[in-house]
Amino acid sequence: MKIYIYAKSGHSIGLEATRTCCAIAAKLKEFDPILCTCDFRAGVYAKEELGIKKYVSVDVLTNLPNIMERGDILIYDSDETTDIMEKHMKDFCSLLYKVGVDTPQNIVDDKLFKKNPNPKCEKTLFFGDDDYGNLLLELIKNSSKKQINLLLGHYFFLGNETKLTPYFEKLFTDEEYVDTISDSKFLLTTSIQSCMESIACGNKPVLLLRKDKSYNLQFIENLNLPTINYNENLDKMILEFEDIISSYPNLNDIEIFDFNTLVLQIREKFSPDNNINS
Repeated sequence: MKIYIYAKSGHSIGLEATRTCCAIAAKLKEFDPILCTCDFRAGVYAKEELGIKKYVSVDVLTNLPNIMERGDILIYDSDETTDIMEKHMKDFCSLLYKVGVDTPQNIVDDKLFKKNPNPKCEKTLFFGDDDYGNLLLELIKNSSKKQINLLLGHYFFLGNETKLTPYFEKLFTDEEYVDTISDSKFLLTTSIQSCMESIACGNKPVLLLRKDKSYNLQFIENLNLPTINYNENLDKMILEFEDIISSYPNLNDIEIFDFNTLVLQIREKFSPDNNINS
């Protein structure tokens, strides 16, 4: 029996689900889970930067039965399923968990993202891992240089770094993601996952609601996380960011998900006394 953790990923999707699934894999490392990504590059990045031991590329969720065996365990973060697909998946797997339903949507690896009492960077912008429409390049066209660092996305197009450099204090590469999130006192980001990681480090994120992304607005409201609505003027958004961080609000406590119950369920399936076909 094996545990597979599937994350929808790719150059037009980003690594939001991948980062969440890597954090889940860290919680379940005793079971030697296998990360499944749609894009091979996402798996390589997860192994090199996010602590993943095993990964495989499967293109789409429906390809999983080609590598899994009946009775295996699956955890998945994807919107690809239908009711019929989920029924077949439940019949095929001994345990099935959907991220955002059976687990929280955003989980942080507390071994990577630890409290940092002395962050070195005052302000950083993370526009996300993907920018297929080159929205950020459009934003800087009528912008002056900003006193804010930029953390580059994993899927940014080759050559964008040169174009972006004149408009920011300093650029950090995607390989510096973990250190940059930890070291940025104030983070302006389009990623709710990086917000959660920033909070785990004791820092203060602001969520930029990118127009091509969807967000759990109820979760954001419950957390009291400050947000900025995306517009076509980077100068205006940075000014709004500066205003928010000048009197940053108190965030509400995050309910900690108890992984012990999930771990015990999995251990029971791995027990030699358990018959997975019963």
